[in-house]
Amino acid sequence: MLKTIMGLFSFVADVYRSRRLLVQFAKNDFKAKYLGSHLGLLWAFVQPAVTIFIFWFVFEVGFKSKPVGDFPFLIWFLTGVVPWFFFAEGWGNATNSIIEYKFLVNKVVFRVSLLPLMKIMSSFVIHAFFLFVIVFFMFLHHINFSLYNFQVFYYVFALLVLMLGLSLLTSSLVVFLRDVSQLISMFIQFGFWGTPIFWSIQILPEKYQIFIKLNPVYYVTEGFRESLLYKVWFWEHPALTIYFWAVTIVILFTGAAVFSRLRPHFADVI
Repeated sequence: MLKTIMGLFSFVADVYRSRRLLVQFAKNDFKAKYLGSHLGLLWAFVQPAVTIFIFWFVFEVGFKSKPVGDFPFLIWFLTGVVPWFFFAEGWGNATNSIIEYKFLVNKVVFRVSLLPLMKIMSSFVIHAFFLFVIVFFMFLHHINFSLYNFQVFYYVFALLVLMLGLSLLTSSLVVFLRDVSQLISMFIQFGFWGTPIFWSIQILPEKYQIFIKLNPVYYVTEGFRESLLYKVWFWEHPALTIYFWAVTIVILFTGAAVFSRLRPHFADVI
């Protein structure tokens, strides 16, 4: 345990020392995904935008979904789906980061544990863009801004810590068990439908809501809505906040420990 704690402190120190390298790596990775296509980097924003449009069209136009509370369905939907897209893309890409950048595994001067974080940072570019999209639609619908909105930065940080822990765990395991990548894709797909993104948790009987709240991503998606729409502080849900951070810290320490244990064997397998 002590070794893991010291390793995490060392990792944080390395992140700070390598911050410029990480930013450059994230920029290069983001550009490389769309290199050679005619629309280039626009594809990074077109694909999630089209996905959001399809869901909006199906549920609001097709199924005639009514406003949720006092808010239009599109605004309510965006505040939940945007953090989910960030989580899904960031975790999925970070899981395969070591395999994708295997040529760096044997580089003594490069800390391989930074690769999952680099992938997460690369995915954050799109997330930041859609945060501005949310703000734009809030402005169009005359939803007033307030101090509560700044809580979004807290929930982004919470999601980053959760994603980092998960990514350290899965990116190290996938080197030895390539099926992990497929399992993560299935888990993300199941999680999308199981997380209250386009449906409200209030439609469930109260005795079943606890099972949905066990999903730590629920804390973030609901936190976005409470920050941007409902004007609720995160400390008004002390039990849920304590639960989220307890689970997230356990995942982070587990991921760091597994990564540290398996790291010396990466080169032999890759």
